[in-house]
Amino acid sequence: MTQDRAVAEGRARDRSALDGLAAAITRHRDGLWSETAAPRLTLVALDEFIAPIDIVYEPMICFIVDGAKRAVAGDRQWVTGRGEMFLNTLVLPVTAVFERVPYRAAVLRLDSGVLADLLVELDDARPPASRAAGEQISAPMSPQLVDALTRWVRLLDTPDDIRPLAARTESEILYRLLSGPLGTALRQFTLSGSSAARVRAVAAWISAHYAEPLSIGTLAALAHMSPATLHRRFKAATGMSPLRFQKQLRLQEARRRLVAGDTTAALVAEAVGYVSATQFNREYRRAYGLPPAQDAVRLRDRLTSAERG
Repeated sequence: MTQDRAVAEGRARDRSALDGLAAAITRHRDGLWSETAAPRLTLVALDEFIAPIDIVYEPMICFIVDGAKRAVAGDRQWVTGRGEMFLNTLVLPVTAVFERVPYRAAVLRLDSGVLADLLVELDDARPPASRAAGEQISAPMSPQLVDALTRWVRLLDTPDDIRPLAARTESEILYRLLSGPLGTALRQFTLSGSSAARVRAVAAWISAHYAEPLSIGTLAALAHMSPATLHRRFKAATGMSPLRFQKQLRLQEARRRLVAGDTTAALVAEAVGYVSATQFNREYRRAYGLPPAQDAVRLRDRLTSAERG
């Protein structure tokens, strides 16, 4: 067999494996995002282009099986496509733009305790190399990883197998990840006292208290950093300053409430922490292109059209 033929056959096997995983995701889809009976597994499936979506990422790994998605967070953006995986290690408000459809993905929500237990079991005491706190990373998926992911999703075909096998399969997936390009970041994710962990704690605190006045001094004390150091490391991790991070969370929650409920822009502005309705209207329009009420009507119309289609 020539080298070119071997390469071609290897690529064909990789495509076939991804197609099999995509089919398994399709069988168990329930809308755009589908929570599953397997702990920490979420499925994502989309067949037609839709408008950009505001999402708050949690620590997770997104395995892109088909299509492509661009994520925008503050001053940064990245595209992840078919056969690639994307790691995010902290709470992060983003705008997701689906660039190629059909789109299929499996999402593993990270649990630092599960990872730490696996490292102990593996007797893995290697210190993680230094890297930017909370940095997002994309990398290709190996054939072995795709195989494990496929078996994980296919457990949904036989629900009785989920309880005895899901945790074992997840451990295999994490093992493959620790042995690959995401290994350093995942090891650092388990370190509770690292600067990365302290930045993650600040991001989580802002997410839980986004409607409250923000004190940089309080955040710096929480992180055990000077305000200047926190600002620098937080922006390196999220693409935003803490204040911009909070504003993004407020605007995303305001938009969700306006679309979902029978309410007014003034009430929503107050609920998400704005003292000035005028400032809220100005920042909302700058972010979404329309005043709050008009934007909500536009989004409802889009949702209605998608349901009819």
